[in-house]
Amino acid sequence: MNNEDLPEPNGTCWCGCPETPGYGRYFAPGHDKTAEAAYMAVHHGGSVARLLHDKGFGPGGKETIREAALDRGGWKLCPRGCGYAGAPASITNHVNRHHKEN
Repeated sequence: MNNEDLPEPNGTCWCGCPETPGYGRYFAPGHDKTAEAAYMAVHHGGSVARLLHDKGFGPGGKETIREAALDRGGWKLCPRGCGYAGAPASITNHVNRHHKEN
C-alpha cells in the first residue's frame, strides 16, 4: 500500500478540526491519532479487537496481523533472533535498547 493516490496536503487538518497543519502535512501535530480514534469509533466500536476480527485477523483466521505485517506490511524481525517484530525504525530502536553490546 502506498500514498501515491492521496491528494496533496492543502492546509486542512484531515481530522476535521479547524487547525492548520504544517506545510506538506495532512494533520496538525497529534491529530493523526485523533482521526484514527474517530475512524475506529465509527467503524469498529472503538475496539482494535473488533477491527482485527472484522478484517479476518482474529484467532482462528488465516493469518495473524503480525504475520501479515511481516509478509506484506514492511515489518522485519529482530536480527538478533529474539522474536521482536516491527517497522525498520522500530527494529533499530529495539536493538539499540535491548541488545546493546556490553
